[in-house]
Amino acid sequence: MEIFSLLGDGFAVALTPTNLFLAVVGCFLGTLMGALPGLGPANGVAILIPIAFSLGLDPTGSLILLVSVYYGAMYGGRISSILLNIPGDEPAMMTCLDGYPMAQQGKAGEALSLSGVASFVGAFVATCGLVLLAPQLVKIALLFGPAEYFVLFTVAFATLGGISSTNQAKSAFAAALGLGIAMIGSDSQTGSQRFTFDHVHLYDGIDFLIAIVGLFALSEVFIFLEHHRSNQGVAPKAAKVGRIMPDFGMIKKCIPSMARGTGLGFFSGVLPGAGASLGSFLAYSLEKQAVDRDGSSFGKGDPRGVAAPEAGNNAASGGALVPMLALGVPGSGTTAVLLAVLLQLNITPGPLLFTKNPDIVWGLIAALFLANFILLAMNIPLVGIFTRVLMVPTRILMPIVAMISFVGIYSITGSAFDVMLMVGFGIAGWLLRKLDVSLVPVILGILLGNQMEVNLRRAMTISDGDWFILVGSPLAIVLWMIAIAGFVLPMLMGRRMKKRMESMRDTEEFVGD
Repeated sequence: MEIFSLLGDGFAVALTPTNLFLAVVGCFLGTLMGALPGLGPANGVAILIPIAFSLGLDPTGSLILLVSVYYGAMYGGRISSILLNIPGDEPAMMTCLDGYPMAQQGKAGEALSLSGVASFVGAFVATCGLVLLAPQLVKIALLFGPAEYFVLFTVAFATLGGISSTNQAKSAFAAALGLGIAMIGSDSQTGSQRFTFDHVHLYDGIDFLIAIVGLFALSEVFIFLEHHRSNQGVAPKAAKVGRIMPDFGMIKKCIPSMARGTGLGFFSGVLPGAGASLGSFLAYSLEKQAVDRDGSSFGKGDPRGVAAPEAGNNAASGGALVPMLALGVPGSGTTAVLLAVLLQLNITPGPLLFTKNPDIVWGLIAALFLANFILLAMNIPLVGIFTRVLMVPTRILMPIVAMISFVGIYSITGSAFDVMLMVGFGIAGWLLRKLDVSLVPVILGILLGNQMEVNLRRAMTISDGDWFILVGSPLAIVLWMIAIAGFVLPMLMGRRMKKRMESMRDTEEFVGD
């Protein structure tokens, strides 16, 4: 009953006019950004971080705006998948398999509305799971000492490459790069300068907001410039939307698919490194095995092939918030960006968040419930407006992204050096993406590097320099086993899973042709 009382207090915070307005704006902007191929939720949140801080919003308002963008982008990713056969982000790839064939059959509007309902079901149930599961994880986290926290951060680095990763060496390199950047600045214990080269701007270290906006937002600008210079950013032609509302029989037929996809997606989201991509893939694969074993309907416009992956990836987005809020360990790339926002606001996620800042955390959770209803109400009647954003040429869109990044960062720091540093991170992000190196471990290293170092030093101080303290408790041993499994499994299964996802997509494209 205490949970419901706290959630009621959270709704009192979320339903204030300002926070409700921010939720509506965040949902709208998030859906627009999710609809644009290639941007996705992580880039969408990163682009709007400077705006949230430059507007001088309080911590609760900033978080409500950005998590609404997060949920909105997850909803919006389906739009380009269905209309263009181009995923808005990686989790929406599975939606292409049956969503685009439905559009070719003149059922684009029905597919968009059905996917909106499935997204609502997945995200709403996942938010309920967040309410029930996060407080239980907090109780476990209270048993953690410095050694256990160090191992927990190691788990995050070992698993965040993703279960579908085919090159763990690149993930390890990215994590090491992030940890190296986190070491720049003054030593927290001795006060000595590390890697500052006597440059006064580096004495306080690298601001992770600068790194995030550069690595995500600006690198996206460079990628677009590189790929679209030949066609001058001409917008692709989308399928016609047609009838918007699906019939009740179609929704009723897809309810079991939504339920199965939601369960798998939430489980995938809670696991660090699994994320929405795995949730979407598992939901589609299981549904195909359950209802279409002969392969006669999936890949040819089956509504269940739209409902299952959409419920799965949106449930995973809610599940990824569980370890981020309860343990301080992000479950996905976007939650790593949200973790940076919390740290910038001087809010430490983890077990103490629920006791020290209950108004913020429960207000945030209540806002997620509201965001789901806002997005459901917004995505069905306004789907025609969101499809028009696909017509915006990149030559117009990308300068806006760049302008927001430059103006936002300068308004926060007031330093030309920080703006140039952001450009440097943008170039670095572009190079890393060219080399197929994930940016998420880099961000995670920058975010968690100092905390990891502090907890290691505390553990060494307590044990008088005995390294065995890192395996000195059953909890630490279990965490080490999870870390090893999370690092090794992608090497054994990642390539096979990646090939299976690509083969599904290739088969669908062949059938579509």
